[in-house]
This record gives sequence, C-alpha cells and structure tokens, in this order.
Amino acid sequence: MTTHVRVVGTGLIGTSLGIALSNKGFQVSLEDPSPTAVRLARDLGAGRLAVEGDAPDVVVVAAPPDVASRVVVEALREWPGAVVTDVASVKESILREVLASGADASRYVGSHPMAGRERSGAAAARGDLFDGRAWVVVPHPASSATATDQVTHLATAVGAAVRVMPAHEHDEAVAAVSHVPQIAASIVAAGLRELPESAVGLAGQGLRDVTRIAASDPRLWTQILAGNAQAVRDVLREVRDQVAAVVVALDGLVDDGGEGSLGTLSRLLEAGNLGHARIPGKHGAAPAAYELVSVVVPDEPGALARLLTDVGAAGINLEDLHLEHGLGQAVGIAEIAVVPASVEPLRAELERLGWRVHD
Repeated sequence: MTTHVRVVGTGLIGTSLGIALSNKGFQVSLEDPSPTAVRLARDLGAGRLAVEGDAPDVVVVAAPPDVASRVVVEALREWPGAVVTDVASVKESILREVLASGADASRYVGSHPMAGRERSGAAAARGDLFDGRAWVVVPHPASSATATDQVTHLATAVGAAVRVMPAHEHDEAVAAVSHVPQIAASIVAAGLRELPESAVGLAGQGLRDVTRIAASDPRLWTQILAGNAQAVRDVLREVRDQVAAVVVALDGLVDDGGEGSLGTLSRLLEAGNLGHARIPGKHGAAPAAYELVSVVVPDEPGALARLLTDVGAAGINLEDLHLEHGLGQAVGIAEIAVVPASVEPLRAELERLGWRVHD
C-alpha cells in the first residue's frame, strides 16, 4: 500500500522505524534539523537523505513532544497528498493544536509505538524495536478511513500489534502504564545518590528492575510529563493516597504496635500481586505462568553464551532471563524463565552438562 515514507526526526524511534521499514522494502527518506544525526541514521540503514521534490505517501513525525504538533502542521501543508502521523508519547494536546491550525486534519492520524530503550539517539536504534510491541493508532472524528488504514499498515509492517483508541483514552492509559512508572523509578533511583557505598553494594536484581527506566533521557521525559500533566497528576494523586496509607500503617507499628497496620500492608502487597498478574505476556498475549531455573554462571568470557547455547540445544524455549551477580564472588546467577513443563527436562539436561542448578 505505502511505497514512500518520510521520517522527520532521526532519534531512537525515527531511526529504528526507518531501519524496520527499509528492511521491509519501503522507500524511506530522512529529515532532521541535525545534519550529523540524519547522516548517522542513513549510515545505519534507515533510508536515504531527503531531497527537494520528494512526494511521500506517509510522513512520520518523530520529533520531540513539545514541537511535534508544529511539525505535523508543516507536513500537512507541505505535502497535500500525504498522510501524516506522529509517534509522540502524548496525543490529546497535539491533536488539539493540529485541529486549531486550520490544516487538513483529515489526513492526520496520531500514533504511538509502545517501544523504546533507556538510551536515546540514532546510535541506539534497532530494526526489531517494534516486533511484538503495541502500537496505538489514534484517529479522530475527522480522520479519513484511508489515512487510518495507511498508518495501521505502517505499524503492522514493522511487526507491531495495533491498538486503536481515542486521544484522551490513550493519554490516560499511558499515564498509568508508562509515565507514572517513569516517575516512580526516578524517585527510587534519586534516593540512591547519597546512600553509602556499603548500602548500594547490596543492591540486587530487584532494585535494577525497579530503576531500569530511571536511566532515560531527562529532557525528553520532562516534555512528555508536561504534555500529559493532567492525566499524570490524577494517577499520582491516587499513588500519593496509597503511600500515605502505608506511612500511617508504619507509624502505627513504630509508635504503638499499630492495630490494623499489618492488614493495611498486606492488602497493598496483595493488590500489587493482582495488578502485576494483569501485565500482558509475550507479544501482548495473556499473562503466562513461568517457573525459574537458577543456574550458577562463572564470571568468565563465553560462559553465559555457552549456557544459552545449551538451553537451545535442549529444545527448551527461554521465555525470560535475569542475571544477578554474586556479591563479592566471581560468579553470577542466571534465572531462566520457562513454562512449567520444561523445568525438570531443563534441570536434568543442564546438570548432565555440568552446570550447577539450584531451586
């Protein structure tokens, strides 16, 4: 359906999209205010440099959220035959500004690939970034069916699973599942700044998991939070109330034995279990129950690769993997997640090959 896609903005998402589309046979042209960034994207295989006279079928605006609406409007006016989408993390404010501009909004359909990395820029781009990830397509009442179909086709072409929802619903959803988690991770990580080295040295995989996204780009996330301020504020108020209830419960335990405090803590932790169980599994499927096989891995070149090769040779599908380094030891623990039926066959095969396997 689509032959020529113009990508405006060659950061992580724009360059990754260019690589993915180029790999699928699309003609991709690249544009960015930074000559260095756009040349790097080209050299990474994301497409060719844009030239005067290009007539794209679809324009993808991969610009920062605070300028995305302006770039969308410029694209609608520059290419009157093109469908225009953007991939910003907020949708309602951009849509509002596009509609107010007077440009032909029937050719505009917002979108948002739920994919990313802690690193930013073209150098972090990956052609498989969107494989199996949700990609939200956000048409509005004036969007043409053709425009919506074009954007949907683009998303599915790079392996994404399309979800369709209106702008306000999108912004409320990502506030809960993306934006507030970013704030929570940053708050926890910020608390480590003045912690003694002896305490930080005790950190394990749990802290790494909780704070992983705290390494994200502060400038980008400031723009995202500003663009979705109301929805994020509403979710944070609920979080604040829950944290306040925990503090009251802990105060009770410290001061007077806290009758009812244990129940408050238990209910929160149980609610967390229930919420965690709702997070989709691989490829957006229903959550699956996996079991862990823990294997001691020597801290030496090639050891982890050898373990993964042995798992594959055993015919076992690895669902997930966590690696935790032993404190003060030259070993790590690889926690291999597999379906329950694979636990015993995997344990037996790894032990046969000389690996130390633990419960």
